[in-house]
Parts: sequence; C-alpha cells; structure tokens
Amino acid sequence: MSIQTSSKIVETLEEFLKGFRDKSGQLKYRARISTMIQTADSRSIIIEYDDLLEFDMEIANMLISDPDRVLIPFNNSVYQILKNEAATLAERIRSTIRVRIRGIPDVIPLRAIKSDHLNRFVSITGMVVRTSELKPQALEAAFKCRKCGSVTIEIQEAIALVQPKRCGECGEVKSFDLDDKETIFIDYQIIRLQELPEELPPGQLPQSYDIDLTGDSVNETRPGDRVTLSGVVRSEPEYSTGTGRLRTFTTRIEGNYCETMRKEAGEISYTIEDEPLIKSTATQTNAYERLIESLAPEIYGNETQKEALLLQAVGSPQKILPDGSVIRGDMNVLFVGDPGTAKSEFLKYSAKIAPRGLYTSGRGSTAAGLTAAVVREKNGMMMLEAGAVVLADQGIACIDEFDKMRTEDRNALHECMEQQTCSVAKGGIVATLNARTSILAAANPILGKYDTYKNITENVNLPIPLLTRFDLIFVMRDIPDKNIDEKLARHILETHRKIDYVKQPPVSFELLKKYLSYAKTIEPVITKEAENLLVNYYLKMRGIGSENMITVTPRQLEGLIRLSTARARIMLRDQVLEEDALRAISLMDRMLETVGVDVRTGKIDPGVFHGRPSSDQAILTKSIEVFNALTGADKKIVDEKILIDEIISKLKISEDEAKRAIKLMYDSGTIFEVKKGSWRRL
Repeated sequence: MSIQTSSKIVETLEEFLKGFRDKSGQLKYRARISTMIQTADSRSIIIEYDDLLEFDMEIANMLISDPDRVLIPFNNSVYQILKNEAATLAERIRSTIRVRIRGIPDVIPLRAIKSDHLNRFVSITGMVVRTSELKPQALEAAFKCRKCGSVTIEIQEAIALVQPKRCGECGEVKSFDLDDKETIFIDYQIIRLQELPEELPPGQLPQSYDIDLTGDSVNETRPGDRVTLSGVVRSEPEYSTGTGRLRTFTTRIEGNYCETMRKEAGEISYTIEDEPLIKSTATQTNAYERLIESLAPEIYGNETQKEALLLQAVGSPQKILPDGSVIRGDMNVLFVGDPGTAKSEFLKYSAKIAPRGLYTSGRGSTAAGLTAAVVREKNGMMMLEAGAVVLADQGIACIDEFDKMRTEDRNALHECMEQQTCSVAKGGIVATLNARTSILAAANPILGKYDTYKNITENVNLPIPLLTRFDLIFVMRDIPDKNIDEKLARHILETHRKIDYVKQPPVSFELLKKYLSYAKTIEPVITKEAENLLVNYYLKMRGIGSENMITVTPRQLEGLIRLSTARARIMLRDQVLEEDALRAISLMDRMLETVGVDVRTGKIDPGVFHGRPSSDQAILTKSIEVFNALTGADKKIVDEKILIDEIISKLKISEDEAKRAIKLMYDSGTIFEVKKGSWRRL
C-alpha cells in the first residue's frame, strides 16, 4: 500500500521512534531521545538507515527519492515525543530539532552527481578543503510593522530573507523591520568537499561541492579531514552581472549528517583477511631485503634510496607528552641529483604507495597552495582553504623541483616540517591546522650537474635551516660506467618490450600497500640494547673533529630514533632491537659518506649541513686573527691586496683560497667593504 498523506507518515515515524528495538531488545531511539532531554545542548538525533529500512521499506525508499516528504515529518515526530516528556524543552528547541540519517548504503562519487540527483538524498565521501566562518541563519524571522507595531512571523526557506506580504493587523504591505530578538536563528557554516586524491582519474580536475551545515553539525570538521556526508542535493540560481537570472544553476548539498573518518591512515587499505598473508611476508627469509626489492621495481638499482623510502612510508609513531608537547614521528627525505636519475619517478611512486600521498611540483606551488590560505567568497564569507601538506595529513607530501620554488614559498614549510602544524593568521582568521606529513622532496644542483668539488650547501639552492630539517639527504649522481650503463639500458629496453617488470617483485604492489598500512598501526618500544647503540653512535659523531666544529645536533639523534622505530615497524615488531638500530646507523653512515664529507679535507664532517665545515671554521678563525693584526686597535682600513698577501703568508694557502677566506669573513658579518678593495672591521 502506498503512503500518501503526511499525517500517515508522521504516525509511522512516531511508531518507529517509540517502538523500534535493537538486537538486544532495547528501545533504541526512545533511549536516544531521553539522552536529548538530559543533554541541554543536544538538538539532533541520529537514525540508522538500515533500521528504518527494516521497519518500513517504503518510507526508507521515499527518504532517498523525496527527502522533503520524510525529513520534515521526522523532525515533527521527534518534537511530538519530546513534547510529551519535556514540554518546555520541546517548545524551546522546536525549530532547531534535526533528524540525521547515517549509513546510507549507496555512496555516490562526487564526480557522479548529476541533475538526476537534484532533490534526492545522497551519501558521499570526500576531503574538506575549505571551511567558512560560523554565521547565524534565520529560520523563523520576526517582522515588526512600523505602522501598528504588531509582529508577524515568517518562516524562511529561500536563500534571501523573505518579508511578509502584509501585516495581519493593519494590512500594511511595505513598512517592516526585522526584530532580531524574536527571530529564531540556527548556526550555519559552509564547507567545500573535494574528491579524494586517490580517487581522482588521471588528468582530470578534482570535482568539488559546497555543503551547507546547520545546527550541531557545524565546526565538526577542519580542512584536511576526510568525511562521509549525507544530504539533499539542491540547485541554486546563478545571477549575471546585471539583475537578470541565468538559465544555469549551481549545485549545493544541504548537509544532513557529517562524520569524520577517524581511522588512522594505516587502518584504511587492509582487511582482517589480509593479516595472515601480511604476517607471513614479514617472517620469510631476508624479508627486509625482499620488501626493499619490491619498492619501485621499474627503477634499476638505488637500493639505499629505496630503503629510505620504505622506512619513510611507515615512519615512527607520533608521541604526545603529558603537557601536550608533540614529538615528530614522520621522516623527511631529500634527493639531490643530476637530471635523469629517476628522482621524479621515486616521488610519484611514493605518492601511490603511501596510505595518503600527494604529488606536487615546486614550480607550480605557492606558500598558500602548500600550507593554507584564507580566501573571500563572492558572498563575502571568509573561508579557510587547506594546502598540500594539510591535505596529506598522516601521509606523504612529495614535492618535486624543490629548488625551483620561490624563497618565501619554501619558507612556509619550516613549521610543517618540524612542528607538524600549519598556522594561519589572515583576514581575521587565526587557526592552527594539523600537518602530520612526511616531506619527500627532489632538487636539482645549481649548475645542472652535481659538483663533487663543492659541499652540499654550495651545490643546492636551499637555505640551511630547511636543509637541516631533512632526516636523510641523498645525492643521486649520473657517473658514466660501461657495465652499469649497459645493465641500465637493457633494463629500460626490456621494460619497454615486455610492458611489464623485468623481474617480478617478491611482494606485489597491492600487498605491499596493505603491508605498509598494517605496519603503521604498530607502536614499537626502544629496548635498552638499541638505546645504548644509538647513544654511543651519537657521542661518537659529537666527538668528530676539533672543538670549534659544528657537529651533529639532537635533531640527528631524533632522526636515528625515527629510522630505528620505522625499521622495527617494517618487521612488524613491537620492540626496537639492536639490528634495527644498526640498520638505521648504517643508513645514516651511507648518507654521511656521500653528502656529509668535507670536500676540502676528505673527512666526514656533519658541519657541511650547516654551511660551515670545520675546515672553513679554521680558515675563518685564522683569517680574523690576520685581519685584526692588520687593522690594529684603531680599526684602520685594510687594503684587499695587502690582506690577501698576509693571509697567503700566514695560512699557507692559495690566492683563490685567500679570496674565499675574505668572503667567509664578510658572510659571517666580521668585516665590511668601505669601498672597492678596502675593508674595515664591523
């Protein structure tokens, strides 16, 4: 029998709310309504769609096809039940009572929403990229007649505020003032929902929709959150620059229920059935080497870089101290290398394998696009818009062409890389967003190819404070070698011929992705043996070179802890063992042997990351002594030629090195040039 009348719908819905019992026999929704009475701020009740479908299939189907015929009676049904139990409360919240429907089985992709879905109830998933400020919206507007002073209540359903057609007392048709004290308002917010990056078809622009949220569903989400949302698809007329209305309409979604996906990133892509296979993979012989070999199998060699990416993909758990301080768990990795060394391929692969990965290029990225921005909408509302590192929260943000970015844009990443937050103070909006993101960046050397006669800071156009925030830095050089070149060429040609991997990886791509997701859920504890190894290595590194050298800092020790913990996670262990610490130390040593060597002495010197190795520090100190002797107590001006000759004589170095020593003194702020060829003590 078809339900026709609204009174019949209300009656059926009241029966559902009063009489529906769960599997344990409890009156499920009577209990929820009782909770509403006890909670003073509660204005809504959540209904499971499956329960409604089980109770009355016709009404459940009508909710999808004609939601207005069901949702309004549903709200009235809750009001009627509340009225019998708490009349005063029911009257006070009558206009703001909302029934929220959860668990719609058919989730529609944002891209699939068409005109056929207008005025239908849908369920969608997406990522919040913008949130507006909170504003009150009029539900029932009270208008006072200027002529007789009587108040007329007008229910507001349209976008614009609608005045009464005439006064009920005196018949006045024009003179009305809004009485905001008598008007009933509800909280209102707009969020913008965009397709999830992993669901975006290649080469397509992401689809997004504005969602209207009201009542207690506002301020429940932040930019970067992934949400499941149910609501009614509405159309809104567009206006031209004049007063005329266009034939085209914009689509908005009237949000009914919004739920943030609270799951950690590691819990997303595997099921309980996958667990035995994942655990058996970790127990196989040479499991760690097999996993490294399975990472980016289309790229020949580069085992060290692959190991770094494997550890970065799982990272280390974030630690929150009792006072709220946070210790970073995500690792940052930088590749510096010659063109054609597969840097971009590694970045794109990491974006695919990570539970949440975003790939972007530095040349096309701004500070606002990477972090967050405040934008003003056409209607004047200020909206907070999330950038790449916020959207990649609990995942990996891969930034290619890192050296091509403008300095001011790159500097915006300092806070994200160390504090793992993104602070915004613009347009009256002051907010701190989560950016618990690993950064994987790739940069090219200044002169195109890496110069082995220069240190890392001289080879790459990156500021030292940013460089020291990377846990691992690897140089990828293109050195001609007949045997290696032939193997690489045959590997590439065979890949093109077979249109498949030359050698099938030990662990498939899908299993590897599930494996990494599972590993991210483990929280290993460092054992005493592993702790002693790390402490001894740190003390050894601190003791390298002379006492004036800038050596490793606690930041490098924390990097070692993250690497060790990530290795234990990869092996699916809940303890960090000695072998994990040794593997982390090995990886750090391999990095230092390539980028941590002072090219002037040939020795490992962590000071190169800070822009001043011990050899430079020694030259600087002695050069300052020479300059002080020449300038005397009255700080005389020193001629550059005399200064160069004196430095050559005292330090026993070449003329080019002497000129470089003068530049070191100038860069350190010790001397300044009065006129060309003349120097004075600052």
